[in-house]
Amino acid sequence: MPTDRVTVSLDEETKETLEGLTDRTGESQSQLIREAIAFYAANFDSAHASDSDHLQTYYEMLSTGEHVLLDIDLLHALLSQFTDPADRDEATLEMIDQVAQYHAQEYAERFNSLEDVLEWLSLCGFLTVRRDEKGSFHVVFPSESVRWLMIRFIRGSIADLPFEIEIEESVSKVLLREQDP
Repeated sequence: MPTDRVTVSLDEETKETLEGLTDRTGESQSQLIREAIAFYAANFDSAHASDSDHLQTYYEMLSTGEHVLLDIDLLHALLSQFTDPADRDEATLEMIDQVAQYHAQEYAERFNSLEDVLEWLSLCGFLTVRRDEKGSFHVVFPSESVRWLMIRFIRGSIADLPFEIEIEESVSKVLLREQDP
């Protein structure tokens, strides 16, 4: 049995949380505190890494049910339907555009620049972005099909933002520039 004692002052919210956990788990307060310290120690590096802000964002994205984790191979399998432009189903294209239009409303309230949009889409895992000294954005996509989908999505989702974009496609990268309307 542990012999070291620690006295901790709890604010009201923490006290209620601890009481709620003891009720839910049937564990003693001491046992819950030991488990909490062990959990914190095991996750300390993750909680304090530079990406910890991203972890919080990922948690918020997933916990609301608006986003899902998707295996990259499954994504590529789904997007393989769009390799040949002649075979692209018009109803599916309209649905993609509808999603982009919905996001345009959200992005108008949330973002002020192309950089903001690209950073968000990078966080979502759709692309990697690098800004050059001239203010252009070099964007790399994980595949040609993701590139096609995201260029279409970006065009539609920035419709309500106070700028337009110039898109220059290369072999494996896309160069995006923010333009005045």
